[in-house]
Amino acid sequence: MSFPPNRVLKYCPRCGSIRFIPQSTGRSFRCEACHFHYFINSSAAVACLILNEKKQLMLARRAIEPNAGTLDLPGGFIDPGESAEEAVRREMMEELQVEVTRMKYMASFPNTYPFSGIDIYTVDMAFICEIESTDRVIPGDDISAVEFVSPEQINIDELGFDSMKKIISYYISNHY
Repeated sequence: MSFPPNRVLKYCPRCGSIRFIPQSTGRSFRCEACHFHYFINSSAAVACLILNEKKQLMLARRAIEPNAGTLDLPGGFIDPGESAEEAVRREMMEELQVEVTRMKYMASFPNTYPFSGIDIYTVDMAFICEIESTDRVIPGDDISAVEFVSPEQINIDELGFDSMKKIISYYISNHY
């Protein structure tokens, strides 16, 4: 179970004061002791839509929490100092052991990612990607398996995150 930041953050990260007060917007905290102002911002993440030669979409089976066992799109968080495109290349190498040969930005959607008892707000940026060969995919990192499904046959309820449901629905409506 995870909670929104205002239910978890209690102490100022600068001075340790307990007078770390959520502001009325719900998007920030202000320390009454040292006046540090901390904003809750969205973390950036990427999601990759990869199609095989039959125009089936690659879906990843999550090996870890949150939502272990559910379907997902391969991808992950963007590291500090990294571009979204660099994250796409890195994540596809980590998760699938493949190089991305082409990518095109498609759309972004907000998401909530529960981690370590706190809700992490994200913006998930979707890219349509091509790889050398879908036959050479080796699931790794936090993926237990991949499967290819015709977009119109995807059971949206099997996807573990709202943003992935929205990304795939957007893809079907606008690109398929």
